[in-house]
Amino acid sequence: MQYETDSYYHVYNRGAHSQSIFFQDENYNYLVSLFKKNAERYNTIVAAYCLMPNHYHLVLKEKHDGSIGSFLRTTFNTYTQAINNRFGTSGTLFQGQAKTKEIATEAYCLGVIPYIHLNPVTAKLVSSPAAWEFSNYLEWIGKRKSILIDSELRDSYFSSPQEYEIYVRDNNLIKKAKNLLAS
Repeated sequence: MQYETDSYYHVYNRGAHSQSIFFQDENYNYLVSLFKKNAERYNTIVAAYCLMPNHYHLVLKEKHDGSIGSFLRTTFNTYTQAINNRFGTSGTLFQGQAKTKEIATEAYCLGVIPYIHLNPVTAKLVSSPAAWEFSNYLEWIGKRKSILIDSELRDSYFSSPQEYEIYVRDNNLIKKAKNLLAS
């Protein structure tokens, strides 16, 4: 895929055969550390993310002289090698190449980011997105500090982190996000 500088992309993938890609909390934390390291290395912004037991979602933006493709390749090859070494396995961890959709409209952006943050709620893993440690929802609502957020993107749509929190609480938002992403 050809990525354009300053455009946002929804990137997602699942485990091969829909199997788990995370086996311990330290696996989630290791992947987040790779995001941080490689975002800087490849001039890529991780605007939003959610890591689920058998899949992940990212919203990425390529800065000038950046490379989302290199960010994804390096991050997930390193992660797969580490998991294989840790658990004595071999081969692929993911179901082919990641899927990528350009976030070309405001409506898609306002649907996909809450959709990503609500993934653990819709999967019935937690009752609130704030209870899921492995996303940057807490950064989006101003309750945790991290470099893995694009505050500029959030602030272009919401006057405060609390406004985003209220937006996500809307009971119809899950259904709206699913409908938007299906089209």
